[in-house]
Amino acid sequence: MNLAILQARMSSSRLPGKVLRPILGRPMILYQVERILDAKKIDLLVVATSTDASDDCLYQVCRAAGIRCERGSLEDVLDRFHQVAARFAPDQVIRLTADCPLMDPEILDATIAFHVKHDFDYTSNTLDGPTFPHGLDAEVIRFESLKRAWREARLPSEREHVTPYFYQHRNLFRVGVYRGGRDLSGYRWTVDEPEDLELVRRIYEALYPVKPGFRMADVLALWEREPGLALINSRFKRNEAFAKSLARDREFLDGSPAL
Repeated sequence: MNLAILQARMSSSRLPGKVLRPILGRPMILYQVERILDAKKIDLLVVATSTDASDDCLYQVCRAAGIRCERGSLEDVLDRFHQVAARFAPDQVIRLTADCPLMDPEILDATIAFHVKHDFDYTSNTLDGPTFPHGLDAEVIRFESLKRAWREARLPSEREHVTPYFYQHRNLFRVGVYRGGRDLSGYRWTVDEPEDLELVRRIYEALYPVKPGFRMADVLALWEREPGLALINSRFKRNEAFAKSLARDREFLDGSPAL
């Protein structure tokens, strides 16, 4: 069984409440759920949010929409993921983040298929030099390997971002990287900043009314027709949040007893 866990919270530091910001009159997260459920290799989708009061409204929106939503630690997201996965004991856990409303279900399916075919413990479609646009990110984890990471991971970055323990300890896991045929990593389709949200809204306004199930190829075609779209959020760098977590790792290690 393939369990998709969509990580979501309201307390984003750069764009608070982004997952419920409206696009065409609906909360952004509902569009991403719609796209994930188009994937043929996902058997169950659960939104994993926190028990913090700031996420009460997110929980209510999910429940009202008929989306299963579970709650756990705000800061220890690895524990939140593990607790959700343990309720279902799946074969594979697919980690997704709720700042990716342009997720392409076909790329998601291909990443899962690649992981299963090669019998990896952990597979990413962004690792070691991504080829897909930022915002089509997917990670697939063998449940038994997730349990090991949950037991052993200690650094703040490993607990907050769920998967660094896998690619920082490659001697312990079989790690796979799924790549596309073209390097499209320069495209930024995630939502972390107000400009990102403006771009995604423009894309949905252009494509969704005509083709609700639009794919990456449709967005790329829109890009060709409207090259000015790329300028809306071009000043932001990839993985700024993870860089901050690495800084917290250094503080953690400086304050830890010598090993």
